[in-house]
Amino acid sequence: MGIIEIRVHGVADKGPEAILDQPAVVRVAGDEDAGFYRPRPGVGEPEGPHGTTLEAYRWSRLTGGTATRTFSLVLLLPFMLSNIAVWMLPVPGRDGAAARAVCRLLAATMTAMYVLSTVGVSLDLIAWQCAAYPRCLEGRREFSWMGGVPPGQRLALLAVLPIITITVIWRLGSRTRQLPEDSVDRPGVGAERLDTPAFWDARSLLHRLRSLHVAVALGTLNTALLLVLAPHDAAPPGWLLLAANVVVLVGAAAMLCRPAIERRGAGGANVRVAWWAGVGLTTLTLGYALTPRPPWSAEGTLPGYGMLVAGLFAGQVVLLAALGVVALVQRRRLPGPRTLLSGIGAPVLASIAIGLAVAYSSGFTYALAEYLDRGSSPTPARPLPPGAPPLSPPVAYRWATLGFSLAVLVVIGGAVVARRIDRVRRRRSAEELVRREFPEAPLVPPERVRAVRDAIVRARLTYRLGPLLATAYALVALLTLTAAGLSVTGRGPGAVALEIGGQPLSRPVIFVTDLGALLIGMFALFLAAAGLFAYRSRAIRLVEVLWDLATFWPRAAHPLAPPCYAERAVPELTRRIGQLTAGGNGVVLSGQSHGSVLAAATVLQLPHAWQQRVSLLTYGSPLGSGYARVFPAYVNDDMLREVGDALSWRWINLWRYTDPIGGPIFHPTPIGPDDPAAGVDRRVRDPKGLLIPPDDTVPPPVRGHAFNPDDDVQEAVRELAARLRGPDG
Repeated sequence: MGIIEIRVHGVADKGPEAILDQPAVVRVAGDEDAGFYRPRPGVGEPEGPHGTTLEAYRWSRLTGGTATRTFSLVLLLPFMLSNIAVWMLPVPGRDGAAARAVCRLLAATMTAMYVLSTVGVSLDLIAWQCAAYPRCLEGRREFSWMGGVPPGQRLALLAVLPIITITVIWRLGSRTRQLPEDSVDRPGVGAERLDTPAFWDARSLLHRLRSLHVAVALGTLNTALLLVLAPHDAAPPGWLLLAANVVVLVGAAAMLCRPAIERRGAGGANVRVAWWAGVGLTTLTLGYALTPRPPWSAEGTLPGYGMLVAGLFAGQVVLLAALGVVALVQRRRLPGPRTLLSGIGAPVLASIAIGLAVAYSSGFTYALAEYLDRGSSPTPARPLPPGAPPLSPPVAYRWATLGFSLAVLVVIGGAVVARRIDRVRRRRSAEELVRREFPEAPLVPPERVRAVRDAIVRARLTYRLGPLLATAYALVALLTLTAAGLSVTGRGPGAVALEIGGQPLSRPVIFVTDLGALLIGMFALFLAAAGLFAYRSRAIRLVEVLWDLATFWPRAAHPLAPPCYAERAVPELTRRIGQLTAGGNGVVLSGQSHGSVLAAATVLQLPHAWQQRVSLLTYGSPLGSGYARVFPAYVNDDMLREVGDALSWRWINLWRYTDPIGGPIFHPTPIGPDDPAAGVDRRVRDPKGLLIPPDDTVPPPVRGHAFNPDDDVQEAVRELAARLRGPDG
């Protein structure tokens, strides 16, 4: 039997040459976005050390590849996080339908926030506030034409900008990485098992989500317009249009809550009605706004807009609280030991997503307000100069900026404190581990021992510090949203502080709020720069790592999340393994880091006859140490044992104490020595030794998460290939 080793890389790969450790390669299947590569004939070694044929599957271009795509992913980060939250729920299937409905409602509120931010810029700041003051229009040809246009018509004309952003929602939501050949006729998203053939086919659900989110976006825009026009006109047409838009919004929200939205072919007619109703009401609303009216003047901020923003924040607080209660109740059903985020990751990540969305919205709004009012933004401590326009974002945004400042301080303080808590015990434990692992430790300089010890401490801190900081940020974000929701009273943090403690309290509160506005702007610029330069610079790899991890799951909550690359990668790997095994070959599927997640998902998709010709090698794998904790409904002990049973336990997992991401698959330990899972996890020493080898000039380095095709990996491949060739293979 011929053996082909298919290597599936992790995040931020360095190309197929590095994956195969060959000077030149050639693509034998696939395309530029995702393809299979082998060593070029006549160049290098076409086979591995044990007679296996080398082949690499490169999928990284499905998530990156161009600066424009990477930059767009940065802008879509809040939507991406809100989509991941639905997969972090502790219970799948029918029992988790209510929690998934709340996640979809939260995702819809983020679409509404996206629209309201463009409404605040185009309708509130420009069409309403700036156009009413000559000082704002002076010397600006792009805005000065609005000076003689009536307010209603100005609003209708500037509503084109939010409509363009809604059109972007419609276009971006149609993207998919799935190939037409991989479509199936059974429902997939929301299924309880990763081995469901249609699990990676989310196009039906995505189409419904896209239509409903467009209806929500158009309804939000229409409501913002009609809250200005209907009270001013005090006529039945305006109130009727407003009531009709509320009905469309409520109907779209109700359809998002129905479990039928996840089933293929169910409820499609109602979704289309909501979409066309949103389009029709937008046309009527714009026509109503363009209707000539008696002269009237625009004063203050856009009527009703601040109430809409504050009401949206209040609604998000209620939904987050409901999601948290449901997650805590369902968390009790999780088997085994629980970590900090086990089962409650969904509300935590949803609050982080909303916090980022608020940061984007308020940062953009404050930046434009600062430009329009020529640096004269009003606060209780700085009254407006004579003749200056009162260009100010809604009061709710001031609460949000205050919360952003507090969140930054809490996260920084939490990181410092958490690293120091129990630091002595953690270092002592790691040093004892080093001395047990390396008998030669007393013979080497203390600095060398401390370096290895610190690597182990940092690796163990990854899964402790991250959840702690995420939870701290989520709590601060929730409190900030609560305060922002209370801003329906029209009072900002400075005014409240002035009433409570006078000037001694109001001045520091105003300073922290202004600092938050500055930090939000800098944060948005940093993310934009990271998106542009991560494509070219290997110094900013965190952005790429985040995209690769986050876009593994299909879009089940928000249609604006980036396309799921596993929708193509898993079926493509399945098809390739079928082609190779059909020729009588065996396959060693070798998954590094995040590639091990793709490999495990692929094994579950294989027919039984193909599984009998496959072995699995994982190294640096986050399946047990990360995914099983964060996504317990879909990656758990039962699912992992299913992978082992499918392969007759031809599975080896290599892990290191110094690896901050990878770890054992079955932990804390298998049931007993007779348990087949006991033979899967194999710990590898890192570094190989503390002393300088006789044939080298420096001691072996600490590899951590970097697994090159070294001796340990090659020995595991040799063993798995022998198992395939043996009587049980």
